Amino acid sequence: MAQDTAVPKLSFQYWLNKAVEWGQTTTLESQQDVCLHLPKLQEFLQQIYESLKHMNSTTAIQRFPLIGQLLGRLCWNPFVVGYDESQKTLMWCLCCLYSKEPQNPVDLKANSWILSLLCHLLSSSEWGANKVGTGTFISALGYTSADYYSKLVKNIVLSLVTELKGNQFNGLNIQGRVSDDHVNVVSLFCVPLITLPDVTPLLEALLTYHGGRSQEVLSSEFLEAVNETFLKKKIVLSESAILSLWLRHLPSLEKATLHLFERLISSQTSSLEEVECIIKDSLLPKAACHPAIFRIVDEIFKNALLETGGTPEVMTIIQMFTRCFVQAHQKDNKQHKFPLKAYFPHQHQHLVIALLKHPFDLSATLWSQHLKYITDMLKAIIEDKSIRTYADLFESWFLFVHFGEWADIAVEQLLKSEDESSDTFLWLLAFYYNPHNDKEKRTQILVEARAVYDRLMMLFSCTTLSVTDLQAAASTKTDKRQPCTKHLVRHLLISFLLFSSGGHKIAQEFISHVILASSTTNEVFGLLTRTAYRFNQLGLKDQRAVKLVNELLQELRFTD
Repeated sequence: MAQDTAVPKLSFQYWLNKAVEWGQTTTLESQQDVCLHLPKLQEFLQQIYESLKHMNSTTAIQRFPLIGQLLGRLCWNPFVVGYDESQKTLMWCLCCLYSKEPQNPVDLKANSWILSLLCHLLSSSEWGANKVGTGTFISALGYTSADYYSKLVKNIVLSLVTELKGNQFNGLNIQGRVSDDHVNVVSLFCVPLITLPDVTPLLEALLTYHGGRSQEVLSSEFLEAVNETFLKKKIVLSESAILSLWLRHLPSLEKATLHLFERLISSQTSSLEEVECIIKDSLLPKAACHPAIFRIVDEIFKNALLETGGTPEVMTIIQMFTRCFVQAHQKDNKQHKFPLKAYFPHQHQHLVIALLKHPFDLSATLWSQHLKYITDMLKAIIEDKSIRTYADLFESWFLFVHFGEWADIAVEQLLKSEDESSDTFLWLLAFYYNPHNDKEKRTQILVEARAVYDRLMMLFSCTTLSVTDLQAAASTKTDKRQPCTKHLVRHLLISFLLFSSGGHKIAQEFISHVILASSTTNEVFGLLTRTAYRFNQLGLKDQRAVKLVNELLQELRFTD
């Protein structure tokens, strides 16, 4: 074969003898001899690489039995490593010797040795001025040891990045470019070096590199390590690199989403502004502008919602993530970005478009009309005879959960609207808190909600109220009120406290004696933080309700 004759045995033996000779002495004459031979050595190494890249590791060892000894000695010679493209060529040669599927302990040991050499070539911390007599040489060049190896690392990283981007190598175009197997090995040896700042450009080049086959080119260990290090904030990568990581490695995307979710659930955030910052900082909303990522993240949130029984805390997280995603999508300046409705392809598009219209984007005078429009469409979908499974119903409810701000607006409108609108808004809230396809059950919820609502409206204009009055209005004749109905009633009660004159006067007492004495503190805190967030977004500062919300939140934080 042509590549077998490209490296004569005599030439190979010559350079091996030279490597042994250079390693045994550090005299000035020896150093001068290395420098004189560097151009020819680099040509020889390039010939070696051109031969090795056509072989598997077993064939390479058979063809060049002493190849490991030669490369090992050259890798520890600072004159060789520091010359032009020699360091990179040594790395590619080592990659060719790496066994992708080791068959025995010898292969495993060889792989370990290769990885240690590769790490040695890139990691400045592994090199010292006292090793292999390099101190005098480095000083003569006018460098400190740290500066010298830092520049060496930067040069090889830049060279590898150029290589991965398909540019020229040594002034010549490589035939067939670098093989995917070699790129796989490079990604593998990068694992222990991920946190080195100088290696970051190489990480990004690898993450955005796509080989010539359908299978993943990069090692799973590399992808997992990069994701783990990014989540721990030990490295900073470009958004395009992170997007590429999550698109090409589903486990990393899933872990990033679960990491965000767990952080939001466990952290003691005091406002939705804090939640918003945490979500945006994760980069997931921006990454979700790619529909494939959005659907996977959304599926994880859906499973979390099912596993927790639809708790208000989880619903709020989904709503805030959706809001951050929509904002990121609106700021996306890509010429061919996907329309928002593409992220909900299996939903009724008129409903999707209506829900995507955020309350803050409409005048408050239009909220009631828009809510009726949303409710009419949801009712038509739910009452459609073709909707026969709970799964169909759940999907419509899950869509509405994404835009739950409209449920908060519905409660507020209930207390300000005329009687003709109350049935519409109560139905929407009953659906929000109980998405079961059971007309009898939903009717029962509506009856109880209507009774509480009517009693609250009778008290709405009263300027003097007691906690007992409010408790009586929220009471039921039986002790079998469903949890979903309890959520709805609490929502009505908190809104009553905020928007009625009499409610203002007893709000703190009600929170202290009723809410704090129950197990609903977190739920009420969530309702108040959503209200405070809405007020802040609307720019409301001096209204009585705004001040009361902040006072109640302060009290709940103090007692936590």
